[in-house]
Amino acid sequence: MSISSNLGLKNKKINKKEIVDLLNTENKDIIQLMSLANDKQEKNEITYSKNVFIPLTEVCRNYCGYCTFRKDPNDPKTIILKDKNEVIHSLKKSEKYACTEALFTFGEEADTEIIVKNALKEKGFENMVEYVYDICETTLNKTNLLPHTNAGVLSYEAMKTLKEVNVSMGMMLENSSKRLTKTIAHENSPGKDPKLRIKTIANAGKLKIPYTTGILIGIGETKEEIAESLLEIKKLQEKYGHIQEIIIQNFKSKPGIPMEKQREPSLFDMIRTVSVAKLLFDDVSIQVPPNLNHDTNQIFLLCGADDWGGVSPISHDYVNPDSPWPEIEELERLTMEGGFVLKERLAIYDKYINEDYLNEKLLKKVLSLKNSCKRNFN
Repeated sequence: MSISSNLGLKNKKINKKEIVDLLNTENKDIIQLMSLANDKQEKNEITYSKNVFIPLTEVCRNYCGYCTFRKDPNDPKTIILKDKNEVIHSLKKSEKYACTEALFTFGEEADTEIIVKNALKEKGFENMVEYVYDICETTLNKTNLLPHTNAGVLSYEAMKTLKEVNVSMGMMLENSSKRLTKTIAHENSPGKDPKLRIKTIANAGKLKIPYTTGILIGIGETKEEIAESLLEIKKLQEKYGHIQEIIIQNFKSKPGIPMEKQREPSLFDMIRTVSVAKLLFDDVSIQVPPNLNHDTNQIFLLCGADDWGGVSPISHDYVNPDSPWPEIEELERLTMEGGFVLKERLAIYDKYINEDYLNEKLLKKVLSLKNSCKRNFN
């Protein structure tokens, strides 16, 4: 089919059938699809955030078939609850590398495990939300970093509490398909119920929390389910306008996981999905994790991807520990070779730096950071 003549993508909304057709694009139409997506790049800039990745606990209620983050609570090597002094040490070290984002993660509902609950009580906290709040507040008071928390499904009240000390938050939708909850990917993961995750993203919108979400491809989903997932995110964005970036993340096989023999998505799968995401979202950055696509990173810049995500000069990706981030210098080279300019950004995008999305303390902190740094943040 002729993409531009049959769909008129530049001038109309794309429906589910058309998205599925695009996700099945072949031959020269793939190049045309990339070109249409690339034409939607309004700026010649590719952004990234310099961060430090700190997992506060590796205990999680979910047993995802592709995950290496979650650890056994009984394993002596597992992070049950990272000590606050250790967190502060990491934050101070990251300041020396000019990091501006403190990415805090923890396993979903980790405090339902008695070993985590006891560790929290020893420190004087009732639950993980209280502890994370304290960590984020300390980050704001004692460092130049801005907290961004990613903790999976959270209640409205928990998000309302954490909004006070976070400039942004995030959680991957992954996929909106209920069918996947009965497959090896999510059959032992109650927190991957799409209704719970959609509700969490919607609550972030109601609370005006600048938010990161996205989809994970290659976990057994169909093209129709990819289309439905993207349209679900689109619906949330149209209603609330709080989604600042969408991640298109590819499944990576790792030794020892239940999905070790699962086929990874192909380069064409990624090209088509990234391009479609760009065509669907006019006001949201499209991000492809650079550490998961070392040999193919640059091609996604021609599909409309305009953000590398968080990149750390001092900590590794605890979700994908076998996939190191590229050095900032390497990221700049990759960007410039494509004819783009690499620009550093904060954990919150500029259009959300206002009193509608940030309380007085956070707004003052963000503006102070932008004004005091010699770097020209995007």
